Amino acid sequence: MKKRYIVLLIGLLLLLAACTNDSEGEDSASSSDDTITYESENGPVEVPANPERVIVLSTFAGNVLALDTPLVGVDSWSKGNPNYDLEGVEAVSDDNLEKIIELQPDLIIGLSSIKNVDKLKEIAPTVTFTYGQLDYLEQHLEIGKLLNKEEEAQQWIDDFKGRAIDLGDQIREEIGPDATVSVIENFDKELYVFGDNWARGTEILYQEMRLPMPEKVKETALEDGYASLSLEVLPEYVGDYLIVSKNEDSSSSFMDTETFQNIPAVKNGNVFVADATKFYFNDPITLDYQLDFFEENFLP
Repeated sequence: MKKRYIVLLIGLLLLLAACTNDSEGEDSASSSDDTITYESENGPVEVPANPERVIVLSTFAGNVLALDTPLVGVDSWSKGNPNYDLEGVEAVSDDNLEKIIELQPDLIIGLSSIKNVDKLKEIAPTVTFTYGQLDYLEQHLEIGKLLNKEEEAQQWIDDFKGRAIDLGDQIREEIGPDATVSVIENFDKELYVFGDNWARGTEILYQEMRLPMPEKVKETALEDGYASLSLEVLPEYVGDYLIVSKNEDSSSSFMDTETFQNIPAVKNGNVFVADATKFYFNDPITLDYQLDFFEENFLP
């Protein structure tokens, strides 16, 4: 009788141990479902599978918004973008660690140039990207992978490319296949002309629509993405059409000068002025806005 009791007791203990192991296994599986491993340019990073409190410290706020992922903090440039719906989202910077801690992020995203990366990693998983290392559509796809929304990102990319190429065909038919286009911006008392990958609509105009840029722009701005100009040489860089990304916080008096007014594109009424705050970036929200802007201005 005593022997049977011992056997039953051992069986009961084994059954209890098995149940405990099953329970632990379930918890482990649940935990792995809550995170994914993202292969960043700096190595693997464990991030939330469904982040709910994201902070973007530079450039990528529009990508996150376009993928319907909640933001709690963004950089000041993004906060000032009228295209973004950021009501209730705080403006933060990479050197305001106390504010970032207060916002309790579960994921932090920024450019590789942001400060305090090691300290930020102690607050939440932090992923950075080097600007220009990926093209603008590859960048959105990477944000999609990071947010566990790669399929949604790819669907938008495919749709956007189709719309941009189609509109480019219509514009070339309207203005002629050889008509050149320039993009400039006034900022901090300087004038800049842009290549084909520095936002301001350049990716759409030059990459997707395949509109040609003036030779002078190719020589000076294509490699670095942009070049600083003086007003005196500006006419050499302006093509048959000119996009002015106008910054209201900087002087735009150059547009009233005789030099500017005598540029053929200006005389011909081929200057389209955009709000720089809406043109700074190249995320899906901004790109859709730019596409509409070009359609409204290039096509009568």
